[in-house]
Amino acid sequence: MKNAPRNAALLLLSLSLAACGQQGSPAASEARTAPTLAQAAAPGTSLQAQTVTGPLTQDETPQLWFIEFGERPTSKGGQRSAIAAEKQLFRQQAKAAGIKFQERLEFDRLWNGLSVRVAPGELKKLQSLDGVRGVYPVLNVALPDAAVVNESRPEMLTALAQTGADVARNELGLTGKGVKIAIMDTGIDLDHPAFAGRVVKQYDLVGDAYTGRNTPVPGQDNVDDCGGHGTHVAGIAAGAGDVPGVAPEAQLGVYRVFGCEGSTSADIMIQAMERALEDGMDVLNMSIGSSFNSWPQYPSAVAASNLVDAGVVVAASIGNSGSGGVWAAGAPGVGDKVIGVANFMNTHVTLKELTVSPDGTRIGYQQASPSPAAPTSGSLPLARTGTPASTADGCAPLPEGSLSGKAVLIRRGSCTFHAKAANAQAAGAAAVILYNNAPGALAASVTGSPEIKIPVVGVSDAFGKVLNDRVAADPAATITWTDRVGSYPLPTGNTLDTSTSFGLSAELDLKPDVGAPGGMIRAAYPLSIDPSGYATLSGTSMASPHVAGVAALVIEAKRRAGQPIRAGDMRTLLQNTASPKPWNGNPGLGLLDYVHRQGAGMVDVVRAVTTTATVTPSKLSLGESERGVAPQTLTVHNSGAAPVTYVLSHQGALTSTGNYAVKSQPSAASVSFSAPTVTVPAGGAAQVTVTVNPGSTPAQAVYGGYVVLTPQGGGTALSVPYAGFAGDYQSLKVLTVAPRVARFDEALGTTVPTDNLTFTMRDSDVPVFQVHLDHFARSLRMDVLDARTGQPVNTQFFNSSEDEYLPRSSTPTGFFNFAWDGQVRWSRGVSDNAQDKRKPVPNGQYVVRLTVLKALGDASNPAHQEVWTSPVLTVNASKK
Repeated sequence: MKNAPRNAALLLLSLSLAACGQQGSPAASEARTAPTLAQAAAPGTSLQAQTVTGPLTQDETPQLWFIEFGERPTSKGGQRSAIAAEKQLFRQQAKAAGIKFQERLEFDRLWNGLSVRVAPGELKKLQSLDGVRGVYPVLNVALPDAAVVNESRPEMLTALAQTGADVARNELGLTGKGVKIAIMDTGIDLDHPAFAGRVVKQYDLVGDAYTGRNTPVPGQDNVDDCGGHGTHVAGIAAGAGDVPGVAPEAQLGVYRVFGCEGSTSADIMIQAMERALEDGMDVLNMSIGSSFNSWPQYPSAVAASNLVDAGVVVAASIGNSGSGGVWAAGAPGVGDKVIGVANFMNTHVTLKELTVSPDGTRIGYQQASPSPAAPTSGSLPLARTGTPASTADGCAPLPEGSLSGKAVLIRRGSCTFHAKAANAQAAGAAAVILYNNAPGALAASVTGSPEIKIPVVGVSDAFGKVLNDRVAADPAATITWTDRVGSYPLPTGNTLDTSTSFGLSAELDLKPDVGAPGGMIRAAYPLSIDPSGYATLSGTSMASPHVAGVAALVIEAKRRAGQPIRAGDMRTLLQNTASPKPWNGNPGLGLLDYVHRQGAGMVDVVRAVTTTATVTPSKLSLGESERGVAPQTLTVHNSGAAPVTYVLSHQGALTSTGNYAVKSQPSAASVSFSAPTVTVPAGGAAQVTVTVNPGSTPAQAVYGGYVVLTPQGGGTALSVPYAGFAGDYQSLKVLTVAPRVARFDEALGTTVPTDNLTFTMRDSDVPVFQVHLDHFARSLRMDVLDARTGQPVNTQFFNSSEDEYLPRSSTPTGFFNFAWDGQVRWSRGVSDNAQDKRKPVPNGQYVVRLTVLKALGDASNPAHQEVWTSPVLTVNASKK
């Protein structure tokens, strides 16, 4: 008996590397304002509201598929001969059944399976073949259009100070020497002096012309970066020279998985992981996120965890979908053994400068993409759209010519950045200066139609006030563009970037694990794109390589001390010694930010390499509290020469409710200990029992906090983050919107809802169910019933398909397509003939019943399932 096929009909297409937009998606954050004390303290206050109305509009159905087999991969003890035999059987059965598919890649070291391209009507036939353990979509991973800020000052130095990497290098002498870091990305600039002589392995898995839609051409020797992202990521992890990275003497393995434009896919990622293992890499960085796919069972997450077990530390960005709500973390960062990385803001940023009359006060700004670059000289009269807030936002059309030849100051809020810029442009403005309505710098996007043909820049709320005051005092005030740059403190420094994704995983595992600086990071950039060789980017893409570099420093320190660290122990060490940070909405309130958004907090390499104690487990995933929270046992290990007594305490963190719209309140949880202190002997271990009580935490909320162990007499304090779900996890609804019957429209090339419920079941004329999944589903089963009786079409065979480990829809209007091809599959064991695994139903009238088993649900408990039955469908296979 084989396991039920998994994920056979869906998954989102829009995944991204994390540098897609500085400080989050502009569209989602244009109206952001700073929450007040009352808002933060009041239960139910919306911090990140998102509209949840309107029809389903976003098709998230995939095109390529993973086929998984039962034998373990070779890194887990599987036999290569048995793996080969499984694949051969699969090919033989598929051929015998006349199933048409195109084989793409095969895997055996970290994951056992194939990736294939197959028509939707053929997919379910592949599912039914013997030996198929699971079927998953091959996720598409988009190449980001990263905003670039061309500066000259090395802001990477301030990021290094945030994690102690500067002290590790300058005082501890740690540089990553002798450690190999693998970079899976767009390649690197091989001519850049930051990497001279340190690339020891390189492989191009795709070729320049690969776009994600055509066939990759692997085996090329050219990993030169034509996009920029990979060079920047490598520069953060291990760049040398004027702007040093975290581990500037580490060796690099470069695995190029993107062409010069377009996207890559999860199967190519696994191929790169297997090559990194073969090449003997010590650390792998993957600045790649598949947001909303929070199942650790997804192939790339499984392969990454197996890579850790094989001896390679794996760091992966947790995702850049902060505006998408809770439960947005993605694979491979949600892998059981992977270090999923969150994104904190840098403490400083280097900005281009303009000046304002009369005294030439300097104003730092960021270029808005994709508007034309601001000039480096020349002056413009300064204007604004209005004095009261209601008119200062520039959202209403402005009189023609009213801003002719002027630089207009416009406040963030009420409408998109593009709308503001378009209104100003139509009124004759020569430039637009957008200013923030909340603390911090402003990075904006003015993408849209009509095209913005004038320079648009963003400035902080503080600079916006300066400019407002000047134009109010002197209507003839002017601004002057300069070629200068300056370093400016970020009010949001050392707090989470608003773009970073929320966890938990679909199975309530605590994710992300740790965080690092990723917002406004200056590092290497291809010389062919920018002659300066450096650029400033933001995102979890920038945080993950920082953690990879920190891991390299720890490996070097442990090897030097004759105490090599196992790859699987790295996360424990980094979590124990990390520092949780305050809520980014208002740090002055003293509330710690969500555990399920920052993990253990900011990594600290000095604490990691100097501590003589660790705590296991290094995080507590408490699950649901419907029947209470089980006591947890922590074991403290002391490798030091003297006993240490730790005082136990607890720090609560923000609690969240909601899904797409995140609401928060202060922690209501409490923690009790089996003893107030724990003494750990030299070279020994001791245990303490921890019991977490959610208290008055509202139902369906995600809560969390930190168990803190403070050594008496001084030393390195240790902490363990915890997180749980209040109440019954299966009370979360999955089918919040009724599915719709649709059919494929040849002219439009997509599925559209239909009222014509008669289908020939030929080619693409089959019923398709558009299903919005508001939360993760452990499985979705489609059964076919006789419309007259409501009974299964046959006692032996009536199931059309069963898909497992489904993500949630990425937006309130997103949906996945589930097609019924007019066939049902036999019960397993009924026939050994591959051609008999599926049978068409005769002409007649049927209904299709969709049964969703919720995440962590009990299949025998009806309360853990949701059921929807289609309207009556007519099968008329003889209809022309």
